[in-house]
Amino acid sequence: MPTDPLQPFFKQRGWRSFPFQKETWKAYAAGKSGLLHAPTGQGKTLAVWLGPVAEALKEKPDGCSVVWLTPLRALAQDTLRSLREPLEILAPQLPVEARTGDTSSAIRARLRKRLPFGLVTTPESLSLMLTHDDTRQKLAGLRAVIVDEWHELLGTKRGVQTELCLARLRAWFPELRIWGLSATLGNLDEAREVLLGTAAEGAVTVSADLKKEIRIDTLIPKEIDRFPWSGHLGTRLAKQVVRELEKARSTLLFTNTRSQTELWFQELLSLKPDWAEVMAMHHGSLDRAEREKVEQGLREGRLRCVVCTSSLDLGVDFSPVDQVIQVGSPKGIARLLQRAGRSGHQPGKVSRVLGVPTHAMELVEFAAARDAARARHIEARRPLLKPLDVLVQHLVTCAIGEPFEPDAMRSEIQSTHAYRDLTDTEWDWCLGFISSGGRALAAYPRYRKARVENGRFTVDDKRLIQQHRMSIGTISADAHVSVRFASGQTLGTVEEGFISRLKPGNLLIFAGRKLELVRFHQRIATVRAAKRDAKGNVAIWGGNKMPLSTELAHAMAARLRGEGPASPEMKAVAPILEIQRRWSALPDDRTLLVEHTRSKGSEHLFVYPLAGRLVHEGLGALMAYRLRLNQSVAVTQNDYGFCLTATRGLHLSEEIIRLNLSIENLLEDVIACLNTAELARRQFHQVARVAGLILQQLPGRQQQGQRELQSSSRLLFEVLERYDPNNLLLLQSQREILEKQLEFSRLRESLLDLQQRPIRLIETPHLTPMAFPLWAEQFFATMPAGDPAHQFEQMLQELEQAANK
Repeated sequence: MPTDPLQPFFKQRGWRSFPFQKETWKAYAAGKSGLLHAPTGQGKTLAVWLGPVAEALKEKPDGCSVVWLTPLRALAQDTLRSLREPLEILAPQLPVEARTGDTSSAIRARLRKRLPFGLVTTPESLSLMLTHDDTRQKLAGLRAVIVDEWHELLGTKRGVQTELCLARLRAWFPELRIWGLSATLGNLDEAREVLLGTAAEGAVTVSADLKKEIRIDTLIPKEIDRFPWSGHLGTRLAKQVVRELEKARSTLLFTNTRSQTELWFQELLSLKPDWAEVMAMHHGSLDRAEREKVEQGLREGRLRCVVCTSSLDLGVDFSPVDQVIQVGSPKGIARLLQRAGRSGHQPGKVSRVLGVPTHAMELVEFAAARDAARARHIEARRPLLKPLDVLVQHLVTCAIGEPFEPDAMRSEIQSTHAYRDLTDTEWDWCLGFISSGGRALAAYPRYRKARVENGRFTVDDKRLIQQHRMSIGTISADAHVSVRFASGQTLGTVEEGFISRLKPGNLLIFAGRKLELVRFHQRIATVRAAKRDAKGNVAIWGGNKMPLSTELAHAMAARLRGEGPASPEMKAVAPILEIQRRWSALPDDRTLLVEHTRSKGSEHLFVYPLAGRLVHEGLGALMAYRLRLNQSVAVTQNDYGFCLTATRGLHLSEEIIRLNLSIENLLEDVIACLNTAELARRQFHQVARVAGLILQQLPGRQQQGQRELQSSSRLLFEVLERYDPNNLLLLQSQREILEKQLEFSRLRESLLDLQQRPIRLIETPHLTPMAFPLWAEQFFATMPAGDPAHQFEQMLQELEQAANK
C-alpha cells in the first residue's frame, strides 16, 4: 500500500516507519485480518491505526469506521491521545471518542445520536451497544475492529465476551477486518485463531523484528540466611532499594499484591520523608480520582517513584520512567517482560528491571527468568472453552437488540473459537435457560427472559431490559466497603472481611495513609488521619498469589542443575544450595526428589515437583487423602514443593509414593479430598451473576448487600442441586473452581510427568534449606504449645550448628 498519505505525520515527527508497520498497512489494505506482535513501546498502535486512517483519507468515510477495544477503561483516555495525535496532522476532521463506564452522561448522549470515525470502548460497553436496535445501522460504515492488549483478554471470560461480540459484528459485516495487538505471548498463532474464529483462515501474524534490549538485574542482599523462608526478607532490603531509587529520575516499583504495595510505600516513605510530594502509590482498590492523579504525575514527570501492582502493567506512555523495580519474583516471564517494558518505553531505548528478592530462593528465580527471557520462552495464554454463563448473557443481549432465529444464531456462535464444539444438548439447554430459566426454575416468571415470536427469540420487558443492561459483563467483585473521610472524600475500597475485624479507634494503613477507623456503617468505613504514631493494620485483600509458571519452573530447574552462565544471583545463593546438596540433593524437573525427615514427635515428607503452588496444594491434599493413615495429616505447600506431616506412618517406599501420585480416579479423589462441593457453591455465585440469575438492583432502590446476594445464590444452588442436578451451570461452577483453585489441567499434566520421572527418596537427618520454609509455614500455622518464637529460633540454631560441622 502506498504510504504517501501518511508521510506528513512521520516527517513532522522526524520518524521513519518500521518494516513491520508497513507490512501491517499492506495487509490491512489487502483486506486481511490478523494479529500484530511487537515489544511494548515500539509503535504497535500506529501500525494498526494508520491503515484505516490511510483508507479514510482516500474514501472520506461518514460515520464510525473503526472500533478500538481496550481491556481497561482506565486506558481509554491514553488511547484517545495516541489515536488523535496523527489525525491532528493528517485528518483533523475525523473525530475519535471514548465510550466506557467512565464516560460522562453528556458524551454518552451525544454518542447515542452519532458515532465518531473512531470509537474507543471496552468489551462491556460494546455488549451494551448490541442491546440497542439501531446499533447495526449506526455501525453500517464499520471497516475495522482493533483489540488492544489481546493477551490480557485471552483465556478470560471477558475474552470470550469479546469473541462473541466480534462474531455478531462479523455476521452483520462479513468484510470486517479484525486486528489484535499483543506484546508478550508464547502462543501467537493460537491467539490469532481465538481472536478471529472461523475468520482466521487467510489471516496473518505480523511480528516486529525489533531487538528490544531488556536488562534484568537483581538486588543482591548483603546478608543471606542459610535457611530462608518465604517473605522473611520482606522490607529488610528497603535501604538498598532507596539507594537505587536515588540513582534514577523516576521509577515504577511493582509488587505482586495490593497489601505489599501498601507496606512498601510506608517503608520507603519512612526512609525518604522528603520525597512525600514525589512518591505515590497505585493499585486497583484506590479511588479512580486518586489513580488518575498518579497517572497524570507520571505523564508530567513529577514523580520520582510510584509503588504499584499490575494496575500499571498496561497503559500510560511512561516515557519519563527510566527504571522498573520488581519486588518479589514475578512468577512468570511474560509478566516480567511486560513490566520491564514500562521503562525505556520508546523505540531504541533499553528497558531495565531490577529484581528485589523476598526470600533467598527468589535469587534463583530471577536468574532463571533472565535465561528464559533471552531464550524467548514465554508463557502461553490458554483459551477458555464454552463458559455457558457468558453465552446465555450474550444471547439475551442479542435478543434485546434484534430478535434472532435460533439456527442463524447458533451458526454465528459456533464461528467463535470458544463455542466451535457446542453440542446440540448444550445449545438446547441455553435456549431453554433464557426462555424459561431451565427445568427447576420454569415455575418462576422472573427467570423467563426471552420469548419466542414467529420462530425468533425476543425480549421486550422494559424492566428486564434495564436490569440486563446494568448487569452486562463478566467481572465479579468481592464484597467491598468504601473508605471515606467525614468530609466525603473517597480513598477507595477494602474488603468487608478486613474492615469488619476492626473496632472504632483501631488504626489501619490504606491508600498510603495511616488512618483511624471512626465507624463502620452501611458498607461505609468513615476514617480520619491517625494522630498517634503507632503501627496500624495493613489493608489485606483476598485472592490467590500468583503461582510459578511452567516455563519459569523449567528455567529454574535448569539453574539448579548448574546450567546457564555464571551470575551474581547463583553466586550469592551458592552456600544455601551447597548445604541442600550435602544433606540431600537439588530438586529439578527430571527427577522427583522426596525427603523424609523426623522432628520432635513428627514425621515429614517433603516432595518437590517444581510445579507451582496451586498444583502442589492439590498434590499434597490428594496424597494425604490417598494415604489414609487414620490420623490427621497436615499439608503445606509453596512453589517448589509440598510437605506432609503426621505423627507416624510417613516412612514410605518409592512404590507407595508412585502409587499415590497416580492419575487413576483423579477427579473423584480431588473432589473427595478438597470439599469442592462447598467451593463450587461459592463459585456458583459468580456464574449465576454472569448468567443473569442474580441481578443488580435498579437505581433508586436499596442496594442489596453482598451477604444477601450470596444467600440467594446459595438458595438457587440448593434448588438446582436438588431438582436439576445436571444443570450445566452447576457443572460449570465445579469446572471453574477446579481450575481456579488447583489449576486442575496442570495438576493432571504434572501427575503424568511425575509418572515418567525416577523418584529419589532420601532420608535426611535435618530439615534441608528447601524443606525449612515448608516446615516453618506449618509450624506457625499450627502454633504449638509453649513459646513458638523460641522453638522456631531453637530449630534455626540447631540447623546452623549442623551446617557448620
